[in-house]
Amino acid sequence: MKTSFVSTASVSQSLRSQLMRMQSELVSANKESQTLTVADRGLALGARTTQSISLSRDMERINGIIDQNGLISSRLTATQNGLAQIEEKAQAFLSTLTAGLAGDATEAVTLVDAKGTLDTLTSIMNTTFKSEHIFSGINTDVKPLNDYTGAGSPAKAAFDTSFQSFFGFTQSDPAAANITAAQMTTFMDSVVAPQFLGAGWEANWSQASNQTITSRISLNETVNTSVNANGDGVRKLAMAATAIYEMLSSPTMSNAAKTAATEKAYTLVSEAIGDITTTRSGIGIVEERVTKATARLQTQADLFELTIGKMEGVDPYEASTRVTTLLEQIETSYALTARLQNLSLTKFL
Repeated sequence: MKTSFVSTASVSQSLRSQLMRMQSELVSANKESQTLTVADRGLALGARTTQSISLSRDMERINGIIDQNGLISSRLTATQNGLAQIEEKAQAFLSTLTAGLAGDATEAVTLVDAKGTLDTLTSIMNTTFKSEHIFSGINTDVKPLNDYTGAGSPAKAAFDTSFQSFFGFTQSDPAAANITAAQMTTFMDSVVAPQFLGAGWEANWSQASNQTITSRISLNETVNTSVNANGDGVRKLAMAATAIYEMLSSPTMSNAAKTAATEKAYTLVSEAIGDITTTRSGIGIVEERVTKATARLQTQADLFELTIGKMEGVDPYEASTRVTTLLEQIETSYALTARLQNLSLTKFL
């Protein structure tokens, strides 16, 4: 029989090594019990790690698009609400014009409604959502529509200049009493119309971009998710309200000229309401596409999450039990280490 000796130092060192290993395992076990996923994906999955990483990346991308779709939906809702208010105001203005042509509304009432329509149109077109102008196209940092009645308005200056150039006097000149209905109709069609329906709109009224925002609403689908202040409905409504505001503000304008301007405005507002309704319908289609795309993406994200969970997930009860077991083993190791450190030949003798 052969005997060998063991020193207390070697035993203590062995326990210290085991203690360090258990402390390292405890860190991993704690992480798994809290996250319910494996602490070291590469160690746990081996060759399947690449698949797990790919699925996680795809899920992050999908969740990013879902979050973006939420913002898009909110912006489209704000756009719909703004256009609905404009359409409602245009309907009220049309009723006032109808009453004015029938003699059931005074010029003062029609003038106030024209001014209110201009103010409402400008205010809503300059609406912001999360500090971005929603009717500016891609120029979201620029206020799209100038205030016609504001100080230094280029649109107001252009209208006054064109009126004087065409008639030879200003709107408030006594000579305005001699303007005929035919002259007013010609002025509206040949001079005023290009200021609103032509290049004059972007020169004097609008800073909005004709290019709308294009957004990705799914992995393989993009749509236009904004409208701008350069649409025909906005232009026609602005032209009608401006014409009434200018002609009915004149104390000397002939009744024939005012009637001709009102009839033209009536036609423009009727067309504007149709154009705005069409725009709202288009936005509604986009809203539905965004909603359906989000639903499809959410289904994909849920499937990816389930697959990743099966690959990386851990049993919460097993993880908790492992933590408890390691804590008990570490406490036992501490106790044994303390006992060994107290052993000495001096105390034995």
